[in-house]
Amino acid sequence: MAELDGKVAIITGAGRKRSIGNATIHALADLGADIVVTGTGRDPSTFPPDEQAMGWRDIESAADEVRAKGRRALPLVVDVTDVDQVDSMVQRTLDEFGRVDILVNNAAYQYGPDRVRLIELEPDTFQKVLDVKVRGTYLCSKAVAQVLIDQDEGGKIVTIASAAGKIASATALAYNAANFAQVGMTQSMALDLGPHGINVNAVCPGTVDTARLDPLGRDEVWQKMAEDVPIRRLGNATEVGGLIAYLCTEASSWIHGQSINIGGGTVMD
Repeated sequence: MAELDGKVAIITGAGRKRSIGNATIHALADLGADIVVTGTGRDPSTFPPDEQAMGWRDIESAADEVRAKGRRALPLVVDVTDVDQVDSMVQRTLDEFGRVDILVNNAAYQYGPDRVRLIELEPDTFQKVLDVKVRGTYLCSKAVAQVLIDQDEGGKIVTIASAAGKIASATALAYNAANFAQVGMTQSMALDLGPHGINVNAVCPGTVDTARLDPLGRDEVWQKMAEDVPIRRLGNATEVGGLIAYLCTEASSWIHGQSINIGGGTVMD
């Protein structure tokens, strides 16, 4: 049997092909988990060129990749900031699979509009960044935690924060605020849920080569970022997905309340 046979995982914000969410889907499915894949219902006209060329269908295609591995999948369009939609997500998971074992809080606001100086940052943009990462993490974790407590079999909650939750950068006020909040929320949830056998951790990636960062290009700016990393390269989604999957296994059951850096040494504490 695979490590996660019989387990059910919900992964939010996992509709993109080149993404940490997609890598996590593959890593968990390879370990035997059935997967609930959520996304926002992106307009196909906004898909990056490679997704359009391959006929990518967002969460539907991601779900097909899970099924191709012999696992069950449930694609759901979910706004993680909406309590009714989050509650419906959990209920539909229970209706389909009968249980929940793992939650990966991966949803994030799009890169770009928030990456400006404080005096240029619009209040609505600031709020949207916090709504998705902070309110979304709260709502999804609350809804899933209640199921895990009722099941009384433990469980795993992993939040995808960022190195930006450990160290600040200019022109990243909203993103820093959201990720620092997720690091603190991880510790608080770990204290609340540990007595129920529920492991709560966060992963804090550095710069990872995903579609989310396509606006930066892959030229001199990209190379300069790589040169600033102690190991002299940027990360890939498969590396991050593998760490997330490990935190969802019993082998990691003594890791609790941690926000783990994975960034080639960019952040070392």
